Amino acid sequence: MENVNVLISGASVGGPALAYFLNRYGFNVTVVERAPHLRPGGQAIDVRAAALDVLEQMGVLEEARRLKTDVRGMSIVDSTGKELYRTAEHTFTGGPIANSDVEILRDDLCRLIYEATGEGVEYLFDDSITSITQDAHTAHVTFENSAPRDFDIVVGADGLHSNVRKLVFGPESQFFRYLGSYLAVFTAPNFLDLDHWQVFYRLGGIMMSLRDNSELRVYMGFESKEPIDYDFRDLTAQKRLIAERMANVGWEFPNALKYMWDAPDFHFDSMSQIRMDSWSNGRVVLLGDAGYCGSPMSGQGTSMALIGAYVLAGELKAAGGDHAAAFAAYEDELRGFVERNQGIALENAEQRAAAEEAFAGMSEEEIAQAMGDSGDHEEFRDVVTSYSLKTY
Repeated sequence: MENVNVLISGASVGGPALAYFLNRYGFNVTVVERAPHLRPGGQAIDVRAAALDVLEQMGVLEEARRLKTDVRGMSIVDSTGKELYRTAEHTFTGGPIANSDVEILRDDLCRLIYEATGEGVEYLFDDSITSITQDAHTAHVTFENSAPRDFDIVVGADGLHSNVRKLVFGPESQFFRYLGSYLAVFTAPNFLDLDHWQVFYRLGGIMMSLRDNSELRVYMGFESKEPIDYDFRDLTAQKRLIAERMANVGWEFPNALKYMWDAPDFHFDSMSQIRMDSWSNGRVVLLGDAGYCGSPMSGQGTSMALIGAYVLAGELKAAGGDHAAAFAAYEDELRGFVERNQGIALENAEQRAAAEEAFAGMSEEEIAQAMGDSGDHEEFRDVVTSYSLKTY
């Protein structure tokens, strides 16, 4: 086999999943991660359909099911906390309660996958790539802290604001498609005493009890017609922005803000997509959000990253390490599935805008009923289940 030395940037979901399969197939894998350890926090994320098969092949599906959020229903309230809608049939974050999907906290899933990679994978935490120079035989990589090294293949699995994509493909603005809103997520104590439940307030967001009701995961969101200019690495500035936007929204969100300032897992970003004509350039290839972010509005970001990791590793194995052939096969195999999933987010954004117009003439009770009854759409399930894993 050729081109066996692989560098992966990003230790979230897609990067370690790719590392697992590449290591199993005989590649030498190094993962570099800017954070000093696995990043805490994040949303409750959903693993569906073929992505569940990926977890099963990694041997972590049973544990993922054990760690699922176990949220048993939801309520919709008004600004005073009055309950307007209640159901134990579905939730906003996970869809129908009675389905085979696994809703799990992002950090729990990341830990499972990281531990599954085993001792054969090298991790460089608290470091990042500063340059990538390619020639016919290698990719020469320099780092912030580690000594320069040569690799046969470099994979950017480093998210919406991918450093690898910027270094090799160009500025983010070329590929960025903003969808009109922002979302912050952080952990707080369960000061609402919720019991395996989530509560939604339309002008604020969602609070849900997790980890056997020991904590809340708080979602705060707001609309903005135009993208906001902010430093996506300056967490203090992001917290100030959220505090300004959410201070007077009503219900319990002003109280939740008190916990935001010291939250160790605060995350804030736009609802946006990455759209690219090609996911590879020479010896460099992109995986998951770095190459084809669907945004949380797709509900499929994690599943696309897991499936993408499985396919990319499998095509490299099938091609005997021939990166050019493998990258082409990877993209040919997945682009249609990715575009259908990205289309879900665009449709959701359009439906959200149309619903806001319709809500103008409705009472709070009518709005809650309309939102609560929206449920999980058949078209969404058709897209989610439209891909089956190849055997490599």
